[in-house]
Amino acid sequence: MVKENRVVLRNHGELDPLKIDEYIARDGYNALKKAFNMGQDDVIEEVKASKLRGRGGAGFSCGLKWLFTKQVEADQKYVVCNADEGEPGTYKDRMIMQYDPHTLIEGMAICGYAVGADKGYIYCRGEYPYILDILNTAIGQAAEKGLLGDFSIEVRYGAGAYVCGEETALLASLEGKRGEPSCKPPYPTVEGVWKKPTVVNNVETFASVPSIINKGAEWYSSIGDPDYPGTKILTLSGDVNNTTFFEVPTDTTLREVIFGLGGGMKDGKAFKAAQVGGNSGAFVPESLLDTPIAFDSMESISATLGSGAVFVLDETRDIVDVSCRVAGFFVHESCGKCAPCRIGTTRIHEIIERIGQGRGNAADLVLLKDLGSVMAGSCLCGLGQAAPVPILSVLKHFAEDYDAAIARAGEVC
Repeated sequence: MVKENRVVLRNHGELDPLKIDEYIARDGYNALKKAFNMGQDDVIEEVKASKLRGRGGAGFSCGLKWLFTKQVEADQKYVVCNADEGEPGTYKDRMIMQYDPHTLIEGMAICGYAVGADKGYIYCRGEYPYILDILNTAIGQAAEKGLLGDFSIEVRYGAGAYVCGEETALLASLEGKRGEPSCKPPYPTVEGVWKKPTVVNNVETFASVPSIINKGAEWYSSIGDPDYPGTKILTLSGDVNNTTFFEVPTDTTLREVIFGLGGGMKDGKAFKAAQVGGNSGAFVPESLLDTPIAFDSMESISATLGSGAVFVLDETRDIVDVSCRVAGFFVHESCGKCAPCRIGTTRIHEIIERIGQGRGNAADLVLLKDLGSVMAGSCLCGLGQAAPVPILSVLKHFAEDYDAAIARAGEVC
């Protein structure tokens, strides 16, 4: 039986998040003090050697991102935390900020020291207004005790736009502009917020750093999958007995998550599919559940770990209806800046809705695949590129459901 390994969530339920002394009593801010004595290059090398990769979805090397930012000559640099947790079914970052905000703050301060940035921002999603007070209280406590050195952090509040989870859209919103993505390069490490070198990392990524500095890269890289080491927080929802959150080593399989920690299927019903990574993730059939959750392992089955959300469907669920609702989500959340996304998401939803209503035909399936291929290669940002992923995965693994929907008539999507 797989067991949890709480690295990021090590303090969850063990302290009062609004009392900094309780965090300090559990070795809080020791990693930052240690970093101050290591030298900037040594800190970056430690993070790089740990093989920590982004926990927000892209899976890029955290150490390399920090190195690229440090190497750029500039009069000002920034550290930005992406707390715009917009994937349905995902709440891991909220758990960190709500119950252990100082872990995030310490991780950001370590990054600031390492790359030469004295200013940080936490961009918090609009649906988490109560988190702002917790973060601001924790930041004030750390500053009052002089723990952050010359590094300061400001919390900014998003407006609930899913697209602002994409880093360039987030930075535009942070500057007070419309939250729309921009072309890359230049990447934020070279030209980020206010055109200054900027590190943008996810909440879970920053929160992993204090333990790495305290216990060492070798310790961290020995946990889980060797190419995507450490732990990952998963949020489990849908037709399982235990709809909750876990932090597990990255070599844990989907089957262990769903049938082990998740307690199996509710009401004894059979498993049908699991969507992994939020709405932008693929639907995984039972035959692929022995795949580890590690980033590269998921990519090998044309899926993605993404935000770590796992949404489980039982045998009674209409996957055409589910995929129709997912497609509708992307229509609603597309910023409309680029035509492939603005038009493509709308057309995909229209086609699936038509099929679900019994008005589809075989040519629609071909068109869906063609639209998905075009969007994956031409959309400006990850939202549009990922929008067809769940639909294409359903057509690949559950083609019989779409064939049956085309064969029947009179049902409403």
